[in-house]
Amino acid sequence: MTRLGDLRFWCRLTARGLSFLLVGVGLVAGWSGAGLAAQDDGVKTLHVYTNLIQIPVLVLSSFRQPMKQIAPNRFMVSVDSGPRFRATHVRTEGDDPISLSILLDARGGEDDVLRKIDTAIASLAPLSLQARDRVTIYALECSLVHTLDEAPTDPDGLKRAVNAALQSWRYRKENKHASSCKPTLQLWDAMTFVIEDLSRLSGRRVLLAITDGDDKGSKHKWTDVKTFAALTGVAVFGIGYVPYTFGPARSTSHDNEAFNSVCELSGGMIISADGRDLTQTLKRFVKMVRERYIVEFPRPSNSTAGQHDLQVSIEKMDAFIRPAGVSVPIPDPALLADPTTVPADPSRAPVEGTRRVVTKPQ
Repeated sequence: MTRLGDLRFWCRLTARGLSFLLVGVGLVAGWSGAGLAAQDDGVKTLHVYTNLIQIPVLVLSSFRQPMKQIAPNRFMVSVDSGPRFRATHVRTEGDDPISLSILLDARGGEDDVLRKIDTAIASLAPLSLQARDRVTIYALECSLVHTLDEAPTDPDGLKRAVNAALQSWRYRKENKHASSCKPTLQLWDAMTFVIEDLSRLSGRRVLLAITDGDDKGSKHKWTDVKTFAALTGVAVFGIGYVPYTFGPARSTSHDNEAFNSVCELSGGMIISADGRDLTQTLKRFVKMVRERYIVEFPRPSNSTAGQHDLQVSIEKMDAFIRPAGVSVPIPDPALLADPTTVPADPSRAPVEGTRRVVTKPQ
């Protein structure tokens, strides 16, 4: 497993009014500049290096509800509190392929959810999850079980994979005299393992953790998980179980601040569900992912290696904005020094400021 300390280059992203997101490996593509060099045979060669940054951004109302389509020209970015820069291109994620890992936490009291989870996940295909998407199923109980490995989505296959992952858990629930077990992994360690697997996949990387957010003693800290998710471009979403009541909803451990921070600081959020509405909650989750905005802009003209704050804001709007992770390669000095390279126009790229702010999400 890759150690967190081995990942050397990373940045920090923020949303409007916040400074909250550590980011890392993500989708980086595009053109920064090109040069024409004459070869011995007279053929011209085009030199191109990457510069355009793409960031999936979750945008909801201040009440965490879907919003009408937002005009692309309203999206602004600012690096290290530098001048605000209008995004070069903005579109909705739509049908971009999703690499989705689903972690089922069977260590706690999620019985009402887990008993129905196979049918609920199967219902996502073929409309919410499509043929180009890849789904991997994990279950955390006595150990971390991995059954469906980035396979194409279909209802029967998804249901079989969930049942296989929960086989040990179901046996223990159905047999009162079955021996108990002590988990070999806890939540943060399991999430780190899943994120490591996800980091090798293409597409929009998303981890859905169905859990109460209670760790119970991992080797990794929740801050490690948050950082690693951002470094590898994995947006973490959580579904927390809220028991149905006729009166006011009771506070449950899914409100755990650490788990909430892992989700929001990686570009996701926690969604509450009870046993009655699980299928619709999962469909709402996938719809939320597909309605994210892909915000594109050039690498800062004065970019430097290290940790940076990137503010994403929308003009004249107070919204819940959560960008996912991304990493940015610093310019290659050899390419920049090559006389055949045409430099990028600095007026068409954001400029890094000098202030770096770190606060908790509001």
